[in-house]
Amino acid sequence: MFLTELQKEEKEAFLELALLMAKVDGNISVYEHPVIVKYQKEMDLGDYSFKGMAIDEILKIFKNERSKNIVLTEILQLVYSDGIVHEKEKESIRLIKDHFGFDSTKYNNFKDWVLGIKELANYPEHD
Repeated sequence: MFLTELQKEEKEAFLELALLMAKVDGNISVYEHPVIVKYQKEMDLGDYSFKGMAIDEILKIFKNERSKNIVLTEILQLVYSDGIVHEKEKESIRLIKDHFGFDSTKYNNFKDWVLGIKELANYPEHD
């Protein structure tokens, strides 16, 4: 949703992080894969070759508050896309949250917003 605002190096780092998060529970789910593809299209990185960067290396690339907010929001969308949050995903989110310096209130606000958007997107249409 906001990924186009990231700088090129941040976009590539975000894509590395998204793939890492999607695979952290052992496999990329049928719900997560389309989200990764959407990210690639949104950031015009359809032909990006993944480097397999470590999470610590990735997180250092995001320096300003806006970029960190975007990354957390988009990663939460990915993690909640399949409706199941595995323990390893929770651990990785905690690592991101702590590295970026988000307190519990700010994190919970982002999480609630992402879940609200997900619920809205899944709401059946009525005539």
